[in-house]
Amino acid sequence: MVARLIIAAPASGHGKTTIATGLMAALRARGLAVSGHKVGPDFIDPGYHALATGRPPRNLDPFLQGEDRLVPLLRHGAAGADIAVIEGVMGLFDGQLGTAGYASTAHVARLLAAPVVLVVDASAASRSVAATVLGFARYEPGVEIAGVILNKLGSPRHEEEIRAALVRTGIPVLGALRRNDGIHAPSRHLGLVPAAERDAESRELLPKLAAWVADGVDLAAVVRVARSAPALTAPVWEPAGSHSGPYSGPRRVVAAAAGPAFTFRYTETAELLAASGVDVVDLDPLRDKALPEGCAGLYFGGGFPEVHVSDLSANAPLRAELAAAIRRGMPVVAECAGLLYLCRELDGLPMVGALDASAAMTRRGALGYRTAVAPAPNLLAEPGHQVTGHEFHRTEVRPRAGAPAAWTWDGAPDGFASRTLHASYLHVHWAGHPVLARRFAAAVHAHG
Repeated sequence: MVARLIIAAPASGHGKTTIATGLMAALRARGLAVSGHKVGPDFIDPGYHALATGRPPRNLDPFLQGEDRLVPLLRHGAAGADIAVIEGVMGLFDGQLGTAGYASTAHVARLLAAPVVLVVDASAASRSVAATVLGFARYEPGVEIAGVILNKLGSPRHEEEIRAALVRTGIPVLGALRRNDGIHAPSRHLGLVPAAERDAESRELLPKLAAWVADGVDLAAVVRVARSAPALTAPVWEPAGSHSGPYSGPRRVVAAAAGPAFTFRYTETAELLAASGVDVVDLDPLRDKALPEGCAGLYFGGGFPEVHVSDLSANAPLRAELAAAIRRGMPVVAECAGLLYLCRELDGLPMVGALDASAAMTRRGALGYRTAVAPAPNLLAEPGHQVTGHEFHRTEVRPRAGAPAAWTWDGAPDGFASRTLHASYLHVHWAGHPVLARRFAAAVHAHG
């Protein structure tokens, strides 16, 4: 039995992340083991979930992972927890464009048979909140709105007016929260600032956030809603695969970029590699001067190198060692931020130089799901291999003409690839495409 609920909202900006994170922290403070999950590909919100729960962050995304893997991944991530709190994405019914809500929070709620708690920003309405809630409750069969949390209330009278209107809907109010301008996370060009970039401030904020939520939300009622979810029967996801036994051969080390500049990495990536005999060791390109002992592979995930470009460039010893290791054929996978870091330069400052390309910030952003195909044999894939992924950045890489691409989508090439290197803007969740992890691990073992 996995006690679970989804925190959703009518649209972005209603306070989902703040309330979901505060709820996780408040429940943990009450002695419950809490597992935090995020609907969709987002990396930033799960970073705050991890601080609140003390457990690895998890994502649940039908497009990236496949519908059939969602329950197994939830059961895997929530193992040992008393309750799973799942934060939705955008508005409850907003999903992949042109698909009638595929990969929306509502879609995930149906797949997980999870009750939904709707967070509503009431700052600019009163009785109309009830009409909004009623519409969401009736819009799509199979999506259960089990309760409402009112956010940004102005006064007791404001709250009373909305509560009275909600009686007619039959949907209980589980919480009522006043405006609190002292509780927020700063934002910039691609959303919230990652928790890892402001670790001390984020940790100081959590007790305040937990107290704010505990004061305004009926935690016992929330737990009852979560425990009302039916039992799940699908098997638990196993990183080693359902037909593989424990790895018993020699183990290798992969250095994975971490620290304030590289905050994005799906938890299951390291778990898949570990199941294949590869141990992931964090490497902070801002501070570490050398690769870890025994390093046989490199993984550079997402983040904001453009914010830390001066300090990344200043770490010349590590840049030089990385360039030399990649020239010698050390396997390397780089996604988005990692792609930028491996270029000759970023915004005019020297980077690793493993790629014959330069990168720069732009005014236009790229955001969305992608279905990509490998155009040629490379480190991660054979020709024609198809993956699903996500692109989210506001930079441009200008490669030399004719460079072998990592992927193609919509007829256009992306990134660079060879038998030992794979660098692209595309973020791929390897739990949805475990062959990529197996190929990378095999290359690491061969190199080591």
